[in-house]
Amino acid sequence: MNWTLTYNEGAAFSFLSDASGWQRWFFSALAVGISAMLVFWLRKIRRHDWRHALPFALVISGAIGNLIDRLRLGHVIDFIDVYWGASHWPAFNVADSAISVGAVLLLLFGVVFHKHEGKPA
Repeated sequence: MNWTLTYNEGAAFSFLSDASGWQRWFFSALAVGISAMLVFWLRKIRRHDWRHALPFALVISGAIGNLIDRLRLGHVIDFIDVYWGASHWPAFNVADSAISVGAVLLLLFGVVFHKHEGKPA
């Protein structure tokens, strides 16, 4: 693992980073829209139900973290660079990690645990 400094004007894996600038506003609007939808759903979750609340909170916080960078700077700052042997993973940041972990937990807690009434498969 290395610390590096990269500027990502696109989305995950620098998708659309070479576009003419419209992507900044598109991804900002997408982050606001998805976060608003998740906040709406989060409000319906019972207070003690952390298994359903945690994934929503992680995705929302990651989206807002990247939104702040995108609005302030015009790009997202990525700084974690991971290698495994000769394989290289694109640089990412803490907000990206929160979104990824939240999405995985949504699948685990929402699909796997829900089908088995709280018991893992």
